[in-house]
Amino acid sequence: MIDATRTCYGIDIGGTKIELVACDATLQVTWRKRVATPQGDYPAFLQAVKHLVHDADQARGNPAVAIGIALPGVRDRRSGRQLSANVPALTGQAVAQDLRDLLQRPLHFGNDLQCFALSEAHGGAAEGYASMFGAILGTGAGGGYCVQGRLVSGFNGLAGEWGHWSVPAGLLQRHQLPLLECGCGLRGCVERYVSGSGVAMIERHLGGAARNASDVITLADAGDARARQALDIHRDLLGHSFAALVLALDPHVIVLGGGLSQYAPLYEQLPAAIAAHLFDGVEVPPIVPPRFGDAGGARGAALLVSQPVFS
Repeated sequence: MIDATRTCYGIDIGGTKIELVACDATLQVTWRKRVATPQGDYPAFLQAVKHLVHDADQARGNPAVAIGIALPGVRDRRSGRQLSANVPALTGQAVAQDLRDLLQRPLHFGNDLQCFALSEAHGGAAEGYASMFGAILGTGAGGGYCVQGRLVSGFNGLAGEWGHWSVPAGLLQRHQLPLLECGCGLRGCVERYVSGSGVAMIERHLGGAARNASDVITLADAGDARARQALDIHRDLLGHSFAALVLALDPHVIVLGGGLSQYAPLYEQLPAAIAAHLFDGVEVPPIVPPRFGDAGGARGAALLVSQPVFS
């Protein structure tokens, strides 16, 4: 456990910004700062993190005893090298070790999806539940799984990567959807269909021209039949993927994150869409919006300092 008299920092590294928050012993954010992410320059990335930590130390006058860091992508457990589609400069680099050498204090690592879940499990929408799954529906789709407030990371640190499960061929055939390549190297991954990008892809496949999920929702609200069909297909695919989550993990609550978490009708419509893919007698857990929104990643990273993780 951290020293309750000292602050811990949480750093959330995203494709466009790096955010540092300082949290007190009660997890209240007492200081925060964001800077742009140097996507293609690894030395500049390391210096950006170093300067953020320095600025936090100077502003507070009491350096944090430890730092939690949410890294994008996955880390090869054998080589320690990072793979990150959102921040290309990190790919192939020993990011964790380089940051330890640079910052010279205890560091605790997770990924952005897992940190979102951890934040919502502590004082967030999943507070008080025995287990929870945090499902991000943004540009991609992924998540994190917590039991009794403890993050489950898994053998490869990939627990919660439900976005790379496969959509069944029968569902693709039912909706006449193509088998899509995924950036992970697999084909037919859930995230290509149920993410915000997936909503727009489905609408375009039906003959539309939506650039993003917001376009599809706006068109549907205006009565556009194609957009409404796209949302119906998306809801069925998302319902199936969440039904698989229920069967595999049986979480007591599912907290949505990402841009689609702001689409209020999802919370009314998803329970029936999930139940349609479950057998009789299985109850759908509550589906709820997040409490901390896009601030959850950095706060969850700070929690890595004090919360034991099931690896």
